[in-house]
Amino acid sequence: ADYTRKRNLLCDGLRQLGFQVFVPEGTYYALIDIRSLGVEDDVAFCRMLTEKAGVAAIPCSAFYFSTSPARHLVRFAFCKKEETLQEALRRLKKWNAKRTGQK
Repeated sequence: ADYTRKRNLLCDGLRQLGFQVFVPEGTYYALIDIRSLGVEDDVAFCRMLTEKAGVAAIPCSAFYFSTSPARHLVRFAFCKKEETLQEALRRLKKWNAKRTGQK
C-alpha cells in the first residue's frame, strides 16, 4: 500500500507535467518517454535534469552493454520518503515552467 501510494503520487505528478509515463505494476521505479519533451538522449537529459532541476533520473541506456534501444527512456525511483517525492515534483514543476515559458 505504501509503494502504491508513492507510485501514484510520482506518476500522477509526472503526468501532470506533460511526461509520458509508463506506470509500473511490480517495480519501484516509473519509466518516462523523454521524446514527449522533444528529447531523445537519455544520458544528456538526466545530466541536464540534475543540473537544472536538482532532480536525479536514471538513463535506461545504462542497463545495456552496447547500443541501447531505450535511449528515449529514463526512470524515476519512488522508493523514497513521500516528502522527497513531493519536493522532486515541486522542483520538476519549477523547471518545467522555465522550460516552457509558463509561470
